[in-house]
Amino acid sequence: MPALRLIGPGRAGTSLAAALARVGWDVREPFLGRGADVHGAAHGTDALVIATPDAAIAELAAAVEPDPDTVVMHMAGSLGIDVLEPHPKRAGLHPLAALPDEDTGAHRLSEEGVWYAVEGDPMARAMVDDLHGHAIEVDADHRVLYHAAAVIASNHVVALLGQVERVAALAGVPLEAYDRLVRATVDNVAKLGPAAALTGPVARGDWTTVERHIAALPEDERPAYQAMVREAARCR
Repeated sequence: MPALRLIGPGRAGTSLAAALARVGWDVREPFLGRGADVHGAAHGTDALVIATPDAAIAELAAAVEPDPDTVVMHMAGSLGIDVLEPHPKRAGLHPLAALPDEDTGAHRLSEEGVWYAVEGDPMARAMVDDLHGHAIEVDADHRVLYHAAAVIASNHVVALLGQVERVAALAGVPLEAYDRLVRATVDNVAKLGPAAALTGPVARGDWTTVERHIAALPEDERPAYQAMVREAARCR
């Protein structure tokens, strides 16, 4: 199996490294963190993964001496592989998975069927194959839109559930009471698509109920609700 070295021992990088170690990759330790000397990091390994915040990737890549036999890749969803110049073999790999910590992240990336956006050298697709995932080619011109959709799918859903928790608490209802509803809704979208999965007052054109909701909500909760009513109406 190929060898891998990691720069940036954060949640995403360590999750990927641990998942690849489970399928036999030779993961070289120690991982290189903040302040480490990365000049020779590309030597003696098949893949060098830079899993730092996006703003640091270009500078770090430039600080690494190129090796003609090593694929240098990043895990940034919104960046193309041009930020990895001057390395001759470059790749991008971004998992569409929530990775809150190394153990949870490694478990999720070890599950079959995870989607990954890949670009560049075939090594990225080989990683996905070894993890039994799905690779989708996303070129540099579309990576920002791809990543924006990922943020909406994950981070914005968390923000909406934060509003559910706040509004439900005003009625004396715990967030966990809505858990099955949320999960069933996501399952419906996966099975039917957004338009057919939409239920509730907007789907049936019950604007009187919508107005009653808005009137009952605290003022600081109204803008988000109204914005999502407009978005729900676009799904009809």
